[in-house]
Amino acid sequence: MQISREMALELVRAERWIPWLIRGVRVVVILAGAWLLTFIARRLLRHLRAYAMRTMKSHGHAPEIELEKRAATIMAVLAKLAAFAIWMIALVMALNELTFNIQPLLAGLGVAGLALGLGAQTLIKDWLGGLLVLLEDQIRIGDAVTINGISGVVEEINLRTTVLRGENGAVHIIANGLINTLSNMTREYAYYVFEVTLAHSTNVDRALQILTETGAELAEEPTFQPMILAPVEVMGLDRLAERGVVVRARIKTLPSRQAVVGREFNRLVNARFAADGIAFPSIT
Repeated sequence: MQISREMALELVRAERWIPWLIRGVRVVVILAGAWLLTFIARRLLRHLRAYAMRTMKSHGHAPEIELEKRAATIMAVLAKLAAFAIWMIALVMALNELTFNIQPLLAGLGVAGLALGLGAQTLIKDWLGGLLVLLEDQIRIGDAVTINGISGVVEEINLRTTVLRGENGAVHIIANGLINTLSNMTREYAYYVFEVTLAHSTNVDRALQILTETGAELAEEPTFQPMILAPVEVMGLDRLAERGVVVRARIKTLPSRQAVVGREFNRLVNARFAADGIAFPSIT
């Protein structure tokens, strides 16, 4: 009983727990400071984004939507890098406060990093690919692209991967080091390409005239006028097919607006074709 009482008194002595309490408070302060610095960094990056937008507008002639996508892409990557650096430093400081000897840990991480670098060439290739995508401004968040045959809208650009959202809602994650072919359909401007097959007996000249008139009519509508950058380009009779004649046209639009313009153009052309008796090939 005497020994137990002495042990209990020893455990409750202030000098046993006060230092750990102080260390715990310091760790909490470090983590809170890391959270605060991350919050401040994001706020500063938002202000930097606005400043970058103003600077690019004053020095360039690209559409505003293109500048916004480029700024959003760069700031998203910078925000992730800043958060990673802040929390890594906070983790090292917290471990140091808890009396962990971090020097062997750092040395071990250096050796592990060397071994990882030798064995993780694919990962390094992905990082380098991500840096090139960002530095060369190949794609931006919000662009409609096709990468290695996979189409979608760019949702994220990370150092290792690029994330696409398909038209059906599917998320495609593509390693940057595996990007072999990349098609950007929304770089500075886009085209909606119209193609239709008409019956051999139809009045092709009248059909082409309808395309020209419909394009001019659509360009005058207040809803679509800001989206259309040039008058409709009627290419004419593209080829003679077995089932009919193929005519083509295209409309130059703002990035990511070609589908909206194209759907309305199709609706108007279909109504005008029906009114003028422009026939489609019969189904046999």
